[in-house]
Formats: sequence, structure tokens, C-alpha cells
Amino acid sequence: GRQRYPDARELTVTADCGGSNGARVRLWKLELQKLADETGLVIHVHHYPPGTSKWNKIEHRLFCHITQNWRGRPLTDRLAVVELIGPTTTKTGLKVDSALDTRTYHKGIKVSKAAMKSLDISGHPFHPEWNYSIRPRQPEAQQLLIKVALD
Repeated sequence: GRQRYPDARELTVTADCGGSNGARVRLWKLELQKLADETGLVIHVHHYPPGTSKWNKIEHRLFCHITQNWRGRPLTDRLAVVELIGPTTTKTGLKVDSALDTRTYHKGIKVSKAAMKSLDISGHPFHPEWNYSIRPRQPEAQQLLIKVALD
């Protein structure tokens, strides 16, 4: 994004309300804070209300074409899925890049109340539980988060 939008100061993220990027997931917010600190961007997050992920534009623009592409083929493992997603294109020129992520992710990571208090997060007036902004923090606050996260 930096090449296409070099002067960007803000980033807007739309996300489902469930799963690992859910509106109540502390680790999601902690990682977004780290991204804001690293990039200097204010991150605005808007979660779709529960049960409304069908409104997500990417669902309509992309996933219908992916499912057409792999129709009738066995999805035997993760690599097969990635290889079937990769060649997907649309008549309007949308192309898909896909790669298998082989990294190991730790489960059960707990984010403390102290770490949550260190976030620079503010709710929007309309449904603040689903709509909020995370601002980059000053370097001293970033160091505090690292210390709190390690405790």
C-alpha cells in the first residue's frame, strides 16, 4: 500500500465480528496497536454486526469466483486449496495471489488488562463495540506495551 498511497495517514479495516479478528478479541486489538505503532497510521476498524458477513463486498467479488474455480475438485489439504485459489481471475480483471503460510502460530495467548489499558483505542459514537480507532502511540508507551506483554 505504501507505493500506491505514499501519503496515507489512515487505514480502514472492515472485518467480521467473529473468529480471530472479532470485535471482542483482545489479541486482535493488541496486534492492530502494534501495526499502528509500526506504521504511524491511525487504524479505523468497522466490524460487520453478527450474522451479516454476507454484506462484506469481498465475499461477493471474490469468493464466488474461487468456488467456481475449485468446483468438483477434491480439497484434500491446505496446499490443494491454495493451488486452486491462485489461478482465479474475473472478467473485470481481478486476480488472486495466494501462498501457503507454513509459520507456526501460538494458541491460547492471553492479553492482560494492563496491556489493554496501554492501547490508544477509542470507540466511535455509533456502536463503539464494533467501530473504533487505534492511534499510534509515543515511543515510551510502545516500550510499556512490550514490557507488559512480556510480564
